[in-house]
Amino acid sequence: MAKASHPLSETDSRIAAAMLASPRASWRTVGRVLGISERTVVRRAAPLFHDRTLRATAVRNPVWFPDLIPLALRIRCRPNQISAIAATLARRPDTVWVDILGGGDEICTILFLDGPDARNSLLLRDLPATPAVQSWTSHILLRVFPAAFDWSGGLLTEAELTSLRTELPAPAARPSLQPLDHALITTLVEDGRASYADLARRADTTALTARRRLETLVGNQVVRLATEVDLARLGIRTEALLWITVAPGGLEETGRELSRHPQVRFASATTGSANLLVAVAAADLNALYHFLNETIGALPHITTLEVTPILSGVKRTGLVRPGSL
Repeated sequence: MAKASHPLSETDSRIAAAMLASPRASWRTVGRVLGISERTVVRRAAPLFHDRTLRATAVRNPVWFPDLIPLALRIRCRPNQISAIAATLARRPDTVWVDILGGGDEICTILFLDGPDARNSLLLRDLPATPAVQSWTSHILLRVFPAAFDWSGGLLTEAELTSLRTELPAPAARPSLQPLDHALITTLVEDGRASYADLARRADTTALTARRRLETLVGNQVVRLATEVDLARLGIRTEALLWITVAPGGLEETGRELSRHPQVRFASATTGSANLLVAVAAADLNALYHFLNETIGALPHITTLEVTPILSGVKRTGLVRPGSL
């Protein structure tokens, strides 16, 4: 399990929040938006990336990769084996998220499986052959609502978020993916803030072409850039997954509404008995209670709700958390 860590300073927390909301924002832009000097941003941010407090990456959008099967699994395990199973899942290259839930006997993992054969091997061979796994349910992610992608942990104002959004490339005409795009994506997964020179070298192209293709990939949501951080270091100590059942006609409206909330990290329509999966991050249990009562309670199309606290985040956005294994 991850060790306890000390909260970041207010300035470092706000820089981290800007990186969460706009992972490739320039130091100059971050300084302008936060009202501090570019030199201060560099001096504060560089060590955070160097010691992996902040970790930049990218994740593919399955909509653009039709062979990928985005699957959420809820796995019941023997409690004395749950850490080992979570670690095994986290080491798989196709897992995006791995969380230990509830009373310490359940894991939720999101996988991007490479086609039906990979899915069937996992569900029909690997899981049944694991003695410590007691049961599981699977849920295909039908639509991920993108509004939560510039999540900042509630540490930035709406005006600051708007200023960061202006730095993001606008969607263009739907592009055809090129071989160099796949090389760019591979590099971004390894380092979401790789320089255009590094991207060009890895993709065997020019820096200008790398920049243009990256803007196309991001603007059209072929990939989502992301920054990961231990949320406790931002003063966020309560996380939960919400398994929500919504009347079918209200699914799009409810998903979009929740994805825009500052406490929502992720929202996706799914198959299964619950048709909406939402990841919530709150300062404490009281803040989570108010979210459930005031935000969830005010939405008209919700019929049932299950709340599962997250005990430990082992892997997020394809990155194993330092010290979690």
